[in-house]
Amino acid sequence: MELVLTVTPCAETGGFVARWDDPAGGGICTQGDTLAELQTMVTDAVRGYFEGAALPSAVRLHFVQDPVLAVA
Repeated sequence: MELVLTVTPCAETGGFVARWDDPAGGGICTQGDTLAELQTMVTDAVRGYFEGAALPSAVRLHFVQDPVLAVA
């Protein structure tokens, strides 16, 4: 099973929110202030949600808006 979390920017904090709705009910929702923090939070949330069950073979982040990187 492949898991796809939808990522949206969070207007209030400037970070990102990742969400996945389980078709059977429930799901995962987590956030991070940076992309690196979001990846860590998603990994932790997926492991916690599937604790005691088989983990997804892949976890993908689908960005509804491309992130802009500050390089200056």
